[in-house]
Amino acid sequence: MHINVLVLLHQYGYVGIFFILLTEMIGVPFPAETTLTISGVAWSQGNFSFVPLFLVAAIGNIVGSTIAYGIGYYLGRPVLLRYGRFVGISEERLKKAEAKFERRRHLVLLIGKFVAGVRVLVPYLAGINRMNFVLFSVYNTVSAFLWAMFFILEGRYVGLLWNRYHSLIEQYVAQIIVGIACVFSVIWVRRKVRQHRAAALANQS
Repeated sequence: MHINVLVLLHQYGYVGIFFILLTEMIGVPFPAETTLTISGVAWSQGNFSFVPLFLVAAIGNIVGSTIAYGIGYYLGRPVLLRYGRFVGISEERLKKAEAKFERRRHLVLLIGKFVAGVRVLVPYLAGINRMNFVLFSVYNTVSAFLWAMFFILEGRYVGLLWNRYHSLIEQYVAQIIVGIACVFSVIWVRRKVRQHRAAALANQS
């Protein structure tokens, strides 16, 4: 599924951000972190204001998570597996997420949004497991605010660094690419040498 986030943000602004983050939590494969980071870059360039950007991002995620919780609570696991395959929710993914959720549900609720493969499944699992709605809402809200804040600020500082150093980067782009290639080449050679030595020692023994 190809999604041009830049076009959506340019055409629909805050409404586009809200829609992307809401539907992503229901299971539609929108690139949420990319959206927030690009929004942060746009904020650094004066295209967004922080408070409305932060609020629509966090509230979009909260609303989407609450809808997912309701689906899990009222429709249950079989329905989720039956229709979840259309948005990438497989039984294998659900089982892995369930194992993590059962061990440390409060921690998963708090930091699960930072893990792309877990974020979408957590509210469904909270609903399926009949977690108290008020408790879920508290964790969900705190987590959404932290998550949105982190990626928006990340985007802002990326934008500021780019504005400050892009001319220098463009001037030395060839040297930078060669330097990076050299570093990776050295790492690759060292790894091969270690593997060769390990194989030689194994043959001697």
